[in-house]
Amino acid sequence: MYDTTYLRAASLAQAVDWLREHEEARPLSGGMTLIPTLKQRLAAPSHLIDLTRIDELRGIEVRGDTLHVGALMKHAEVAASAVVREAIPALAHLASVIADPQVRNRGTMGGSVANNDPAADYPSAVLALNAHVITSSQRRIPADDYFIDTFETALEADELVTAIEFAIPRRAAYAKYRHPASGYAVTGVFIAQYDDAVRVAVTGAGASVFRWFDAETALQQDLSEAALASLWIDRDMLPDDANASASYRAHLIETYTRRALQALLAS
Repeated sequence: MYDTTYLRAASLAQAVDWLREHEEARPLSGGMTLIPTLKQRLAAPSHLIDLTRIDELRGIEVRGDTLHVGALMKHAEVAASAVVREAIPALAHLASVIADPQVRNRGTMGGSVANNDPAADYPSAVLALNAHVITSSQRRIPADDYFIDTFETALEADELVTAIEFAIPRRAAYAKYRHPASGYAVTGVFIAQYDDAVRVAVTGAGASVFRWFDAETALQQDLSEAALASLWIDRDMLPDDANASASYRAHLIETYTRRALQALLAS
């Protein structure tokens, strides 16, 4: 690792002030991506700003028709939360299959959403559940506007994710094909059914999480496996590289959309 200065913020305001003061600083929550990057000398932040003692970034509660999850809530806490299991069982399930136990007990929802790794699980839930990303500058960024590209989001340089607010669906489901070593999503599909819409989000198979609009339209008209039978995803929009061909990625998306729908219909 390169030399860096460690700072532990006592409040959200202090963390934001330090980010503004030190242009090359990086926030640290779970560190599941940042620490390995530092160890490989792929990043050299001047300061690490530890957020883990900021109580205002924690908490899980239902607020009206939304589920509010603080950015510092760990994956294992989301998976075990009775509030999450009652409001959105599929979100608890998603959290329970992230990576491995070590990652689930250190990684945070806010860190994952802020990082926007193309193989991360949470972005699919944020997008399918029509969530808003709440930030330290009091912005409420709709999920459709938040995810930009690989490791790129609508966050400003001095802006932190403070919470995620999920619109509670009638029912939802998540299915993924896990990478055998890392547990990351080679392909993950999250389907959420609302009174007036069905949303389908795909992670792991592209440069960033995305909605499969054709599947949404078909399922809004007929929420059944038959509605997916004639659908196929455009191979030209998918990466074709050493890890997987575009055709294979498309096959996984189509397969795991069916599996997510089967889980949703059984719920």
